[in-house]
Amino acid sequence: MKNLLLASTCLGGGLLMAAAWAGQAPDSAASGDVPVSSRDRVYAAEQFSNTVSVTDPGTNTLLGVIRLGDPQPGNLSPLYRGQVLVHGMGFSPDHRTLAVVSIGSNSVTFVDTATNAVKHTTYLGRSPHEAFFTPDGREVWVTVRGDDYVSVIDAATFAEKRRIAVPAGPGMTIFSPDGEYGYVCSSFNPETVVISTAHHEIVGRVRQDSPFCPNIAATPDGRQVWLTLKDVGRTMVFDARPPFGVIRSFETGPITNHVNFAATPGGTFAYVTVGGSNLVRVLRTDDFSEVATIPVGKLPHGVWPSGDGTRVYVGLENADALAVIETATNTVVAEVPIGQAPQALVYVSNAVPQGDGRQGLQPLGLAANTTQLSLGTPGTEDALTSVSLFDQGLTQVLQASVTGLQPGRPYMLALSGMPDGSGALQPLAAFTANPAGAAIVDAVGPIRQVVQGDAGTARRYLVIATREAGQPGVVQQMQRR
Repeated sequence: MKNLLLASTCLGGGLLMAAAWAGQAPDSAASGDVPVSSRDRVYAAEQFSNTVSVTDPGTNTLLGVIRLGDPQPGNLSPLYRGQVLVHGMGFSPDHRTLAVVSIGSNSVTFVDTATNAVKHTTYLGRSPHEAFFTPDGREVWVTVRGDDYVSVIDAATFAEKRRIAVPAGPGMTIFSPDGEYGYVCSSFNPETVVISTAHHEIVGRVRQDSPFCPNIAATPDGRQVWLTLKDVGRTMVFDARPPFGVIRSFETGPITNHVNFAATPGGTFAYVTVGGSNLVRVLRTDDFSEVATIPVGKLPHGVWPSGDGTRVYVGLENADALAVIETATNTVVAEVPIGQAPQALVYVSNAVPQGDGRQGLQPLGLAANTTQLSLGTPGTEDALTSVSLFDQGLTQVLQASVTGLQPGRPYMLALSGMPDGSGALQPLAAFTANPAGAAIVDAVGPIRQVVQGDAGTARRYLVIATREAGQPGVVQQMQRR
């Protein structure tokens, strides 16, 4: 212990960081740490620009994007052949292959990490969500959330070889570090199932506190599994071994998104992204005490540790950025611009053993153009809802990260001709607040031109109003600028 604590290395910025301590998720704690270097890569799946951003963590520099598809309206054509809603991500144990899931085109694209070239695209059932390789590297399990099975793909041929029936709406699969179990949470049913990796059979079930789990992760020591519940803003922990009993369930905040772990000299910590609060919560995995809350920017989503646990990387869905957290101080030390609405992300150590790894990469281009707004309660200075307008050319995709509403009530995102939200309202999108009083609301159109009053267009203002008989009613939140 003493020797480990005394051994140290000086990394960027002159900060003294602890030496290698233990393996990082999803690897076993017995695996060696890999110091951060420019051979590593951080990849983020970006659902509105249909890109995968490629960042060098050694310099915190965006190297470019892998363009898997086009923005709207080109991707609406019946002749379109690219990917739509690039969303999920996993990687092979040898760190040579990415698996990138596109929800809208029902596909998994396999990408060579060293060359950024697409190896193969496999098409599956309705709305696959996430994919990950088994620890032995032989299979890729893909949760087909729009249906009721996990697709098992042969990692050598990229062909689907079987399906494992699970409760409808499987959200994500992650494996125990030893490869014995696959843990599959559900986005449509309040149940996580545990599957024998060798036999492809369900061997355990865990009751979820709510039906909507988007993300699940196993601790490197193989003892715990953590899952997030986006609709109720909670996080659950259960025993990774039989009988898979629930250990703890606790509130983390509205739009709780993803969870992952960093093993450090001070212990192993869970990093939970809370989109509705624009922060990351840091909790110990031994006693579940909270040690920090880190403001990171708008709508944090995917999260992954570096190969040595000294950094944690967070995708900011409504800021088109990658936040870099230093785990020794739990502070944001860098922010990297990336593509539109990053979802899942992964950190892959030694992804590029030789060369500069820039082949096939393209600049951000149109994906770099985003307008950001906020909404709050009339008569106050609060900013409860963040809004991003992702440029698609002549139109924008609007995404609002809504908080501060009455749970279960119907609402309307609308446009008003007056700054205070008075007068007639033009509906944009109807939605219902989830049990945490939050929601993610999307709309498409020439919205930037309207809210900014471009080219002679009369300026209008975004509001959130109650929804009564299908029409907007009383304004609850209004545009701040």
